Amino acid sequence: MDLSLRTKLQYGAMFIALLGCVLTCVSTFVPLWKQLNLDLNELEIWTSGLWQTCVVQDEGGMQCKDFDSFLALPFQLRMARILMFLSDGLGIVGLIVSCFCLDCLKTTEKDTKKYLALFGGALFWMSGITALVPVSWIAYDTVQEFWDETIPEIVPRWEFGEAMFMCWFGSFFLMFGGSLLFCSKHAVTKQKTVRSQAKNTHIGLFYDPATLQNRCPDLII
Repeated sequence: MDLSLRTKLQYGAMFIALLGCVLTCVSTFVPLWKQLNLDLNELEIWTSGLWQTCVVQDEGGMQCKDFDSFLALPFQLRMARILMFLSDGLGIVGLIVSCFCLDCLKTTEKDTKKYLALFGGALFWMSGITALVPVSWIAYDTVQEFWDETIPEIVPRWEFGEAMFMCWFGSFFLMFGGSLLFCSKHAVTKQKTVRSQAKNTHIGLFYDPATLQNRCPDLII
């Protein structure tokens, strides 16, 4: 792998991880995690997020109400807030750390950049997994409540919202970006190995004893 391919891997990792970080940060605050299915009243659309519940009406626009207390929330919602904040923080720190491992910056040595790439990739993976846990947890509970036979059929059911898909895609983008950073680290190692082998081969050809003996027959080794 040459230098241009390693640089492409680094830039691709930064772009994909940045996209994933933006998606997870946006999904943390928008009230679009769940959507209420109202067959009897199609003029209203109820949506719910980690911070508030909103209702969209054709005539009155959107009205939202924040949740009153953090301690009064269900355990699932409290953990989702904490994990999403942790995921956003890890993703931002991972972006900052990964910037210092780019080849276009001459701030640190190559060996230090290699370890920074490993650390940045690990942060991206941790951020993606941390965001994947709460959204999958809420999705599982939503499915269980939707197919609960003890609830009458006339009762509206919550369904998946757009923010859940944003969070899923964001978490996968973060993990994919971390994987590309790991690949860029191996690209550096392989390039160094190829250069070292080429240098040893050049030296071996230059100091070949058989060649010297053919050139100087009277030379006794």
